[in-house]
Amino acid sequence: MEEDFKHMVRIARRDVDGNKTIENALADIKGIGKALSRAISIAMGYDLEQKIGYVSDEDVIKIEEALRDPQQYDIPEWMLNRRNDYETGNTMHLIESDLDMTLRDDLNRMKKTRSYKGRRHEVGLPVRGQRTKSTFRKGSSVGVRRRKGRQ
Repeated sequence: MEEDFKHMVRIARRDVDGNKTIENALADIKGIGKALSRAISIAMGYDLEQKIGYVSDEDVIKIEEALRDPQQYDIPEWMLNRRNDYETGNTMHLIESDLDMTLRDDLNRMKKTRSYKGRRHEVGLPVRGQRTKSTFRKGSSVGVRRRKGRQ
């Protein structure tokens, strides 16, 4: 069994440590969290404590397929990170560089249309309605200065 062990496993354009469990190894991929990695492992019938280094190459290909299209393996829609896509209207799950590019495109679209969120992103202020009196303070405006005459 030791000769079948791989120290590095290539999954979804990412090298993963073979000593990690399947659940933790999948969670190392950008766009895959703990909950989704656990759901995929259970849906595909793997033992959660099994090391990913012992998984065969055919099973790695099946795991990559499940990461590309989790709905095919009865993963609930609420676990996916791209529901009702802006351009296509489809529900999908994005990982790695696809996720980065899509998020960058979304931000650029908001900035281009001059939406509230886009303008807040441009100037580096909080986007989701947080208070800014005491938080998000950076630069030289932090703190209070006293006048020299009052010391």
